[in-house]
Amino acid sequence: MKKMSCPQCEIHRFFVKNEKNEQLLVNVTDNYEVVPVKPEDSLDGFDLSMLYCLGCSWTGSPQSLRGGNKKRY
Repeated sequence: MKKMSCPQCEIHRFFVKNEKNEQLLVNVTDNYEVVPVKPEDSLDGFDLSMLYCLGCSWTGSPQSLRGGNKKRY
């Protein structure tokens, strides 16, 4: 599984937030699937449409990351 990278700083670690503003570390696969860094963590209740980069100030959707195998229009 290839991990997607931040379009700004090119690292591959992100976090997502829930309604309580709690954060969960995630990676994004080359098929734009958001997966937790720790397999035992649950994504339930987290907004997977908005990613926050751990390396810089970038925020955005999984589809705006670098290195995927799907075409972007």
